[in-house]
Amino acid sequence: MKLDHQALIDTLIKEVGRHWVVGLPLGLGKPNRLANALYTCACEDDSITLEIVTALSLDPPQPGHWLEARLMGPILERQFGGDYPRLAWLDDLKADRLPANIKVSEFYLQSGSGLGKPAIQRRYISANYTHVARDLLDRGVNIALQLVAGPEGGRYSLSCNPDVSLDLHRLAQQRGQRVFTVGQVHPDLPFMHGDAVVGPDFFDALIDADPDQRLFALPRMPVAFQDHAVGLQASQLVADGGTLQIGIGSLSDALVNALIRRHEQPAAYGQLLDQLAEVPDDLVHREPFEQGLYGASEMFMDAFMHLYQAGILKREVFDDLDQQQRANNGETLAEAGTGALMDGGFFLGTQGFYKFLRGLSEQERPRFRMHGVGRINQLYGGQEALEIAQRRHACFVNTCMMVTATGAAVSDGLANHQLVSGVGGQYNFVAMAHAMDDGRSILLLRSTRTSRDGLVSNIVWEYPHTTIPKHLRDIVVTEYGVAVLRGRTDEECIQALVGIMDARFQDELVAKAKRHGKLDRSWQVPDAARRNTPEHLKSVLAGQSSWFEDYPFGSDFDATERQLIPALKRLKAGSESKGWLLKAWWQGRPEQHSEALARMGLDSPDSLKARFYARLLAAALSGV
Repeated sequence: MKLDHQALIDTLIKEVGRHWVVGLPLGLGKPNRLANALYTCACEDDSITLEIVTALSLDPPQPGHWLEARLMGPILERQFGGDYPRLAWLDDLKADRLPANIKVSEFYLQSGSGLGKPAIQRRYISANYTHVARDLLDRGVNIALQLVAGPEGGRYSLSCNPDVSLDLHRLAQQRGQRVFTVGQVHPDLPFMHGDAVVGPDFFDALIDADPDQRLFALPRMPVAFQDHAVGLQASQLVADGGTLQIGIGSLSDALVNALIRRHEQPAAYGQLLDQLAEVPDDLVHREPFEQGLYGASEMFMDAFMHLYQAGILKREVFDDLDQQQRANNGETLAEAGTGALMDGGFFLGTQGFYKFLRGLSEQERPRFRMHGVGRINQLYGGQEALEIAQRRHACFVNTCMMVTATGAAVSDGLANHQLVSGVGGQYNFVAMAHAMDDGRSILLLRSTRTSRDGLVSNIVWEYPHTTIPKHLRDIVVTEYGVAVLRGRTDEECIQALVGIMDARFQDELVAKAKRHGKLDRSWQVPDAARRNTPEHLKSVLAGQSSWFEDYPFGSDFDATERQLIPALKRLKAGSESKGWLLKAWWQGRPEQHSEALARMGLDSPDSLKARFYARLLAAALSGV
């Protein structure tokens, strides 16, 4: 059945009725204009009740201050075009003004987007990624909408989002629960292989006239020195011939950058790591990747593209247990060159990443496969032996915001129950690591962050909310080193975490641990850990400063924009202080930053307000 938007709405009313529970894919796979048409229909007709259940509702940045708008305008035009169809309900949801007949719930939020937004916080669904399909059916989902690729040979690909869709389809059939499934073809989505390939009978309706929705692309963001140091420390934990799972963000970019340095310059890499904190020998791997890595990750993104292009993502896996065991034993198989290199659940990334996927050759394409999260994120389903054999020496690498003194991790929410993001698949991969003899869970963590109260430690004595319980503690990595917590006592965990935390916060945590009987009163912080300061770390790594570029994989911003982005952040933070404003006004020298100010339209200020901001911005550009 091939329909346009209005015809589809008429069909939904006929087939489903006027109570719509709509499941939309996480991230990229939302058909925005189609979803907006359903939202508009429900807004105009209150006899229709609409509940939208989704995750990661991507939204282009919305500049607040007029200075931000001047900077972001050209960038947004490049990234999204002038007519990107934002999800129609986002503004209403953030302002808590959805019509009474409409609800929107998410199980994973774009990081920080829901903070201070009551309607978003109230409607958040806390669920492991692998349980989302079940929870959707329990909520009565009866409509599913998704962007798809194809057709090729009469078949379609769920492309960027087979993650929940496949599990939902399977469970709905098992339950006898009908979900009216709509696929909307998008010409720019790559036709991905694996379980993502489905027949036309998978859908109840297809819309093959794409409404020209540009694929949502993430800009390449800077990687701070602190993040580079975390990635460098973690890169020595990844075994050649092993398996890698990673998430998105600057810490993951830093890890991949370090893995490539290790592969291409192993001698210099080893010499650099020798100057850092010691790591247990059985965990250390500094050799180049001769066997290579296999990727098994719920999220497939630019990082795996970079590893493939660097010749690291090259270990093949096969869907036959005998073949896989022979491959693990080092046998040369007749099937070599045909095995999978990457298995993912959903993908999201830059425009360059999407171009890479579309440009894969006919031989390469089947080696990058997409599946449901029920297959990727867990070891259940009847093929556990095969999946464990495929995922040998697995490193499941995730990020967190805080770690408590005894090893629990805070990754998704705050003490006041405000959700920052969501648990997603993190718990799944941590638990999977513990279910495998040679699997390891690695949590990446910045040792400190800057808050309104100044610099604070991310290794804390306790926290009211945790994402990963302490009984699943394993390996925690900061810029100062690697703490191995699995199988250790509480006292040993505290000692290990003190060893990788910033020296300025060690004494306070140690005192609390001793006061509560968790540390022997005679224990002292090791001298080596007392050197855990940014200054010492920078001095140690200074010899390879070229490895730690702000944009190791290129940038979507020009040189002037790369100057302005951090400067505007400094201005925004400083504007809360009268002292900073006075200092910036006094020290700002617009003539020293004419090109940057011209980009912001402040090179020839024609009002007192414009002159004021020109001086403030000039000061921020100078690092005031």
